[in-house]
Amino acid sequence: MSQQVPPGLQLTHTASPIPIIQGGMGVGISLSGLASAVAEAGGVGMISAAGIGMMEPDFRTSFRAANERALRREIRTARRITEGAIGVNIMMALRDADNLIRVAVEEEANLVALGAGLPMRRPAGIPLELLSNTQTDFVPIVSSARAAKLILRHWLRHHNRVPDGFIVEGPLAGGHLGFRREEIDCKTLEDLVRQTIDVVGEAEQRTGERIAVIGAGGVYNGADIHRMLDLGAAGVQMATRFVATDECDADDRFKQAYVACQEKDLVIIDSPLGLPGRAIRSRFLDEVSQGRHRPSACPWHCLQTCEMTRSPYCIAKALTHAKRGELEQGFAFAGANAHRIDRIVSVRRLLDTLLMEYAQAAKRGE
Repeated sequence: MSQQVPPGLQLTHTASPIPIIQGGMGVGISLSGLASAVAEAGGVGMISAAGIGMMEPDFRTSFRAANERALRREIRTARRITEGAIGVNIMMALRDADNLIRVAVEEEANLVALGAGLPMRRPAGIPLELLSNTQTDFVPIVSSARAAKLILRHWLRHHNRVPDGFIVEGPLAGGHLGFRREEIDCKTLEDLVRQTIDVVGEAEQRTGERIAVIGAGGVYNGADIHRMLDLGAAGVQMATRFVATDECDADDRFKQAYVACQEKDLVIIDSPLGLPGRAIRSRFLDEVSQGRHRPSACPWHCLQTCEMTRSPYCIAKALTHAKRGELEQGFAFAGANAHRIDRIVSVRRLLDTLLMEYAQAAKRGE
């Protein structure tokens, strides 16, 4: 019988008593409010850098400076509230990803999670000098063992180091998915985690370094956490559950969209990033499918892969409206289990519930 209290999460430099990383949710959903509450309760709290400067008065004219200023402020605010582990989620598809990574390291974030693109570009992407002599852990987000293998090979060749871990995100995640549409129903997180653990194990033997594997995408309750750890994962990442918390930085109307949604409301959409994504169906998305909301101008150029002339809508604008609760002008990304949420609770209560469910699963041997 496995132990009824989960082991803490341990990366190269980052440790947390509870092996849960709160997923980074962009354009203001997870900022210092949510991240600090999760960290204070024993998990790893994540600030999302995507669109973080959207509320700054000079965002249209000084996009990079606004994002940098807002990210520094959010990290420092979280640090004033908690001594727990605070990380930053950064999309490699952002045009200023390199600058945001630099800010996160300068502000001594415990963890930088790198998603929406493989962190292998040179010279753009990760500033090379930041990968050494830092206490910040770098953890790429991948959707396959093959992607993890490519990153391991590239980092060893060009950076002479390995990532501190991998977040393996399965097809039940919310937001952007690293799968083709036809793959979404054919992949399971369990298989992806097993395969990535095998790849990582080979790299660990070659280098002598420990590389954590973290399961993500569809992890909903304590039994799911127990199952991931039984597979050999060092921890899990959860995002959807943390939206429906008092401390989430989104408007209450955004949170209530999760409470109100049904399984049939969760749909796969095409994002301007060129990736499929899972979201809660809304009037805005219905209008997008009818060819409405096409952007007439792009004041930000925030995404490397977004072409305004081909884009069905401006995702930055839509997600900003949604974060404010203006869902008639936007939409909410959500995981496949969002329909199971029936109330908004505190972060502390959510984590207590997850730990209780974990203990029950451990006792049953699930």
